[in-house]
Amino acid sequence: MAKILEGPAMKLFNKWGIPVPNYVVIMDPDRLAQLGEANKWLRESKLVVKAHEAIGGRFKLGLVKLGLNLDGAVEAAKEMIGREIGTAVVRQVIVAEMLDHDEEYYLSIAGNRDGSELLLSNKGGVDIEEHWDSVKRLFIPLDHTPSIEKITESAVAAGFTGEIAERVAKIASRLILCFDNEDAQSIEINPLVIRKSDMRFAALDAVMNVDWDARFRHADWDFKPVSEIGRPFTEAEQQIMDIDARIKGSVKLVEVPGGNIALLTAGGGASVFYSDAVVARGGSIANYAEYSGDPPDWAVEALTETICRLPNIKHIIVGGAIANFTDVKATFNGIINGFRESKSKGYLENVKIWVRRGGPNENQGLAAMKKLQEEGFDIHVYDRSMPMTDIVDLALNS
Repeated sequence: MAKILEGPAMKLFNKWGIPVPNYVVIMDPDRLAQLGEANKWLRESKLVVKAHEAIGGRFKLGLVKLGLNLDGAVEAAKEMIGREIGTAVVRQVIVAEMLDHDEEYYLSIAGNRDGSELLLSNKGGVDIEEHWDSVKRLFIPLDHTPSIEKITESAVAAGFTGEIAERVAKIASRLILCFDNEDAQSIEINPLVIRKSDMRFAALDAVMNVDWDARFRHADWDFKPVSEIGRPFTEAEQQIMDIDARIKGSVKLVEVPGGNIALLTAGGGASVFYSDAVVARGGSIANYAEYSGDPPDWAVEALTETICRLPNIKHIIVGGAIANFTDVKATFNGIINGFRESKSKGYLENVKIWVRRGGPNENQGLAAMKKLQEEGFDIHVYDRSMPMTDIVDLALNS
């Protein structure tokens, strides 16, 4: 799953006939002034300026400014761009026309194992959680598209009346089309409003998650996914994501600046365990990583080389529990090749490597890993009889 920002989501809304306000996304405030010369709506409309980043609570953080003219929007953009919020930095803003409206509505769709679920409410906006009992749900089975009449019934049940219910149903039907055709996993419109100027609907905000592995089907996906860890993905993280999208099994990487213990761990549960164990014992991790589902050795090799390039690492823990079907020998071949390649490029100087693993072909894999001692690697290899936490203690106390 990959989250996309409001601008790309609104572009997809436009594609599927879901109306949105006029908007632009900018990284340079001076560009906004130039765009104002070419776009009448920027000069004549009241404007909204919002930080275009994956940051929650933007309004409370002062990252949403309302009712501005063009000059005020330029100043707001200058104020926001470059601002640091925790570990995040605001690099761009979205500027949209501010639409005068009364009521605010809520509309969303999310996939599940059996199909998807459409949610509607006539009490949208920032306080939707306080009115969650007003939300009505329409289950949509796999390979099924509900009729406009069925969606209208749900809209009426959600408190919409007359022509408004019918119009909301039409917007919802387009949302379903967008969801199905854009390989979405969830989409939320909050709020959906009727603008007073012409009584047309518009989606004022968009939150959208898509299946990033499906991007080969979408020639017009010119956006990148956004990280939800408070900063953009690094180049290394993006490269591992691209590999992960092409393989059977999985490889994952999240960099953690400032840590000196690198993790090259197998399986989601073990990966979280080792991360927690290092931190609980007073250590600092340089990354979160995971390989699982019996990925090809070349993918594990690429993950290994990426981890070996992390700055200021003193230890690498190659950890895992006891695998059910991941071939320890095959994945260790990838790790060994990654270690050798990294060492030849000058990495791993004064870095200690700690190995603990069990599973299919573990004896051959562990023996091959131990032979790296003969090549000058500071490596310590243990089998399934070694408690997982003891590996962490050995690394921290060495």
